[in-house]
Amino acid sequence: MASPNLIFLAFLITLSSIKPTNSVEFSVTNAAGNTAGGTRFDLEIGNSNAENTLKIATDFILKTFQQQDDADADIKTVHKIRLVIDAEYDIVSYTSGTDIFIAANYIAEYPGDLRNEFAGILYQELTKVWQWTGNGEAPAGLIEGVAEFVRLKSGFVPGEWAAAGDGERWDDGGGGVTARFLEYLEGLGSGFVAELNRKMRNGYSEDYFVELMAATADELWAEYKAEYGKIIKY
Repeated sequence: MASPNLIFLAFLITLSSIKPTNSVEFSVTNAAGNTAGGTRFDLEIGNSNAENTLKIATDFILKTFQQQDDADADIKTVHKIRLVIDAEYDIVSYTSGTDIFIAANYIAEYPGDLRNEFAGILYQELTKVWQWTGNGEAPAGLIEGVAEFVRLKSGFVPGEWAAAGDGERWDDGGGGVTARFLEYLEGLGSGFVAELNRKMRNGYSEDYFVELMAATADELWAEYKAEYGKIIKY
């Protein structure tokens, strides 16, 4: 696996070469002030770098969803995305509408390379701004899994994530389980995640897996587990 510094260097090269999305207004607010997390954010990330990451991540997400054409009717209408470094919450991060919050306490206490971790969190949370959720009908684990899939493809992956083939359910969601499963399906049919997201614009049905992959999600999960020599637990 490439070192964190090499991954971040590749990210900076991408940052300078990709034209960012111009139709969306991005803003970053460090509401943590002079707290340990707020100070570390200013020193190691900064508002300007965070805003640039939001722009580049948005382009990456829309590319992953095959929605780069502004005329694509399936792109969500988003006018403004706001990132807040928040001193009031202990959870790592969350997204509400088009607002993304990252906990200052997590920033202060994170023991590794903060730049890579911060970028990974933004890719994951920003996906939740742009993805479709089947009007709230899709399994929460699948929605989280799609967000983690985008983070997985970005290269900013936490070391504690599940390995390929791990997990007990295809829609486990967190920890990389569903992301790894979606990566496997993407390998079988390039563009699978984009098409699944497109289908979830107006609703959700497990038949989407059959329509796209000619098998149910459970059948595909069994094939995936077998591919990695793992046993399905019931």
